[in-house]
Amino acid sequence: MKIHSIETGKFKLDGGAMFGVVPKTMWSKLNPPDDNNLCTWAMRCLLIEHNQKLILIDTGMGNKQDDKFRSHFHPHGSETLVNSIQKAGYSTADITDVILTHLHFDHCGGAVIRDGERLLPQFPNAKYWSHEQHWHWALTPNDREKASFLCENIIPLQEAHQLHFLQEDSFQNDGISFLFAYGHTEAMTVPIINYNGQTIIYPADLMPSSFHIPMPYVMAYDIRPLDTLSERERLYQLVLERNALLFFEHDPIHEMASLKKNESGRIVIDQYLQSNEL
Repeated sequence: MKIHSIETGKFKLDGGAMFGVVPKTMWSKLNPPDDNNLCTWAMRCLLIEHNQKLILIDTGMGNKQDDKFRSHFHPHGSETLVNSIQKAGYSTADITDVILTHLHFDHCGGAVIRDGERLLPQFPNAKYWSHEQHWHWALTPNDREKASFLCENIIPLQEAHQLHFLQEDSFQNDGISFLFAYGHTEAMTVPIINYNGQTIIYPADLMPSSFHIPMPYVMAYDIRPLDTLSERERLYQLVLERNALLFFEHDPIHEMASLKKNESGRIVIDQYLQSNEL
């Protein structure tokens, strides 16, 4: 098995929303905001080579949205989904599977491209995988999440007959299993990868960055923040039991980290790592 970190660019989100109840005097030391209280975040995906498959986890925001949409989130940077896949030695036609952790625009927007008046899957030969319960949740969004679920990112996958629903054993032969989390959104997928004997967990927005390791650092976007706390406790237990690495989708600096308990019994960063160091 080989893995590649796929950088798709950066964007900005409100610092208060990203750090929830934590005071700005504390979180601003971790990720300093601009004059509009916006912090920069990565949109980092993961490409896995295994068993003649090329499996992509999440797709970033994409570039098909209009200027008004982009003005809210300020996408920037030289990296793109397609260029990063090309740097790894592949093309969009080579991708066999796309696992979408959830269908918020910054995780699935790159799944679909605009071709003139048409919206088409970015990866023509891929199966796109989503949790069925989450899929239906996204199609009938609540008012809290409505701005994050965009039909143009979702419906074309179904219309192209490339949509498939995940089961816990869908990628069993590929060394990937799944947890499903309900704090951030309904039935978000958390892939667990057996990387040559090393466990790598892709927590998506259950743990968007290394800044969110302390328990109170829960995003205001989460629909069930108390469930997020419980799910993080189980995540930390799994990380410590397996000596696993966490892969951070939104951390603007760090790709991965291992964790440990400090002298006070708190979970803290043990070591930062890059995927090319494994």
